[in-house]
Amino acid sequence: MGERSKMLLRRPTLVRPLIRQFHNEDTAGLKEKLHELIPKWRHEVNDFKKMHGEKSLGHVSVNQALQGMRDIKSMFWETSLLDSNEGIRFRGLSIPEIQERLPRAPGGEQPLPEALFYLLLTGEIPTEQETRRLSETLARRSEIPKYTKNLIESFPSSMHPMTQLSIAIMSMQSHSRFQKAYESGKLKKGDYWVTTLEDTLDLIAKVPTIAAGIYRCTFHNGSSLWNPADHNSDLAANFSVGLGANYANDPLFKEMMRLYLTIHSDHEGGNVSAHTTHLVGSALSDAYLSLAAGMNGLAGPLHGLANQECLKFQRDMMAQLGPGPYTAEAVRSATWDLLNAGQVVPGFGHAVLRKTDPRYTCQREFALKHFPNDPLFQLVSLQYEVIPTVLTEHGKTKNPWPNVDAHSGCLLQHFNLKEQNFYTVLFGISRTIGVLSQLVIDRALGLPLERPKSVTLHWLKDHFRNHAPDTPKGGAAE
Repeated sequence: MGERSKMLLRRPTLVRPLIRQFHNEDTAGLKEKLHELIPKWRHEVNDFKKMHGEKSLGHVSVNQALQGMRDIKSMFWETSLLDSNEGIRFRGLSIPEIQERLPRAPGGEQPLPEALFYLLLTGEIPTEQETRRLSETLARRSEIPKYTKNLIESFPSSMHPMTQLSIAIMSMQSHSRFQKAYESGKLKKGDYWVTTLEDTLDLIAKVPTIAAGIYRCTFHNGSSLWNPADHNSDLAANFSVGLGANYANDPLFKEMMRLYLTIHSDHEGGNVSAHTTHLVGSALSDAYLSLAAGMNGLAGPLHGLANQECLKFQRDMMAQLGPGPYTAEAVRSATWDLLNAGQVVPGFGHAVLRKTDPRYTCQREFALKHFPNDPLFQLVSLQYEVIPTVLTEHGKTKNPWPNVDAHSGCLLQHFNLKEQNFYTVLFGISRTIGVLSQLVIDRALGLPLERPKSVTLHWLKDHFRNHAPDTPKGGAAE
């Protein structure tokens, strides 16, 4: 082993004083776990860069540059990987595998979101004890500042809930421990992850509190606000209590919310909310600034609004077909009517996936088990059976299979959570877990400022006047 590798392995001794400075009994185990893992990650990344750093990951076409940079492999994202055939894998584990292996609430069947956070952050399955400790940590940190409560209570109900969420997150930025430590001038680069972890835990704990407050103020006149978290309960259960009595007393709703928050948490780094959080974070913006930016991206109609569009499509078809029971032929005819009118079918197809989204499948299995006779679910189930065949016959869709958005609205509607403008906020609670896990890893590995090269149309024209257009630069993919 070279001297540099030995130095990297010895580096944890430099971070111990900072761990002691931010020592909390409830997070000591998590910090020590990362303290053990990070030097190994640094060693592995540095060795890999030495061996393969100058090799090409592939060719970039003009179409990719002009059409959203699709499939350009230029971003490091450790927490999850999306396979076109298998769907999302969280640290190498599929959704069925995390449902089987991650700890659950007592008597529950779905994985706990905080257990997934531990997995994303460390790459390891937490024990029951580690998960309980993390649940308690988040419950203890869930209280938000009084001025943030006042701010939420002052928002007009006409303000979109996602706008409220972004403003509320930004209002707490002065509490960033990373920012305070950085401004002190004493924070070493190798120690950035410690205070970023503190900010991450605070935000994962507080965002559900903010979201519940937004829900009660926007849709229920500010009644039953700011219920304190139960330190013996889990993240999804405490959030359910914050939404109101109808949800606080429904164990099945809490199970659904555990599933929802888990499966929406992370989906590689190239999607808008993840990439935005990473990009802003690469400027050493703290977790509050980075997450608020990511939430603003999530609020866009082409990202977080998709589940609402799917639900509208399903509701419109219900209105068109009239009272059930519905038939496959009726769904087939209604789908062709939509396509022949030049419209798309929301919720079917995905930019990467080429099969049914596993996130869709696990929601379908939940509904089949717990409310198979729900009228909306019965229509959604028929759409699942019929629409892929119609889209294949239509011949203009690479992937005719349903994605996660084609089912999540159905679950929420069953539990009478009908305020569709709030659905993206639920997505935001979940996505906070994934994007901030990666932000801690970004800090741990010392990833640099992101700065891709941009070009003008004039540059492109000049380039192809002066170069053979069929010759990809950079060589074959490794």
